[in-house]
Amino acid sequence: MGCELTKLASGSNGSNSKSNNVPSLDACGPPPTDARLPLTAKQKYTMVASWKGISRAMETTGITMFIKLFEEHADLLNMFSKFRELKTKEEQATSEELQEHANKVMNTLDEGIRGLDDLDTFFEFIHQVGASHRRIPGFKQEYFWRIEEPFLTAVSTTLGDRYTQNVEGIYKLTIKFIIETLVAGYEASANNNVDSGGGGGGGSGGGGG
Repeated sequence: MGCELTKLASGSNGSNSKSNNVPSLDACGPPPTDARLPLTAKQKYTMVASWKGISRAMETTGITMFIKLFEEHADLLNMFSKFRELKTKEEQATSEELQEHANKVMNTLDEGIRGLDDLDTFFEFIHQVGASHRRIPGFKQEYFWRIEEPFLTAVSTTLGDRYTQNVEGIYKLTIKFIIETLVAGYEASANNNVDSGGGGGGGSGGGGG
């Protein structure tokens, strides 16, 4: 509507439009995003819209993600006492314990992605999740990055033809941004100084870009 009003104003004023300070058509378009977010307004819109397809298949996407994770990093199974004995894909796919954990992780990602409109809240939440991994015996910071490719594989499987090259690029930026923020929270917690989204958040956003 705003753009249509601009067109009407420009047309009615003709050559006097500039002197009357009528905004140009260049002023139309999506509002700018938070500078800490490594996505343009259009990319964020595409991400949130695409994620709706994932949110309708959270459990299956999560299971696919963890099966791929354990396929690539079998050593991580030993960190999960509830399903460390699940050695085959079939056992993992039918495990209620793994389904429960997969849902928990997917819900965390869901809350993070839905929070991209409010980065202060996003940083606070994801930093807290990152810090909570300090309580996991044997967990190492680099383990966060091991979920990146399995996540992208699972998303691709769920979305199918909707996982275009453009959408893939946006998901790559988004999961990198989330993992960087998890790492920032994990690192900050070592000094009992978990940032709530100020300076530390800016650093994460810059790295994601």
